[in-house]
Amino acid sequence: MRKRDWLLAMSLALILAVVGLVGCGPGTATIEGIEGINISNQQEGIWVTGTGEVSAVPDIVSLRLGIEATETSVAEAQTQAAEAMNTVMEALTSNGVAEKDIQTQYFSIRQVTRWDRDKEEEVVTGYRVTNMVVAKIRDMDEVGTVIDAVAEAGGDLARIDSIDFSIDDPSEYYDEAREEAIADARAKAEQLARLAEVQLGKPTYVSESTYAPRVYPQVVVEMEVIAEVPPTTPISPGEAEISVIVQVSYAILQ
Repeated sequence: MRKRDWLLAMSLALILAVVGLVGCGPGTATIEGIEGINISNQQEGIWVTGTGEVSAVPDIVSLRLGIEATETSVAEAQTQAAEAMNTVMEALTSNGVAEKDIQTQYFSIRQVTRWDRDKEEEVVTGYRVTNMVVAKIRDMDEVGTVIDAVAEAGGDLARIDSIDFSIDDPSEYYDEAREEAIADARAKAEQLARLAEVQLGKPTYVSESTYAPRVYPQVVVEMEVIAEVPPTTPISPGEAEISVIVQVSYAILQ
């Protein structure tokens, strides 16, 4: 093969490789001297982002609670922890928490140590048993009552680590937020088309991102005792913000 023919063959192979890499992108372009080869991957149309937000009142409380017992032996710590946890579980169920809504999240038996300066080493002083569960409370009016019952049942061994608010079935709120997001995207696209003096076509691409609601409640514990009757721990669920973001591409009509 002559050198000139070889160089021509290599050039054609390189062009075909470029076409194979970018030929799937929208839009058309040409290489000088070769018509109809698509080498453009630029996005066409009007691309916009729409946002929809809906406020909802939480109807589920997840309470992470349990007990922690420390004794000189594993047997003593485990016995004390088991008795205290049984009392806590009874307090939960007797205050309306279903057994199916109570799930063990963490259980451990660990050594308790201290540093002995004379021996210059860690020495075991006891054993700590920790048993934590997550209880779902579906009656928002009873949250404070359940917290107080758990604290009383567990006594000094009771531990309440965290409280989390959520929505049992957020689907209808997502539907509403999704409609708002699409309407927001449409309004932005119409404005852009008007400013660019083009005619807006139908959507050619739609992508959605959702954000799970997050609530940061305010928990207030009243310490004052009135007439020797401790008040119920007040809990405020606040509101959850449910967000949907959509990215939409609209065609431009000629």
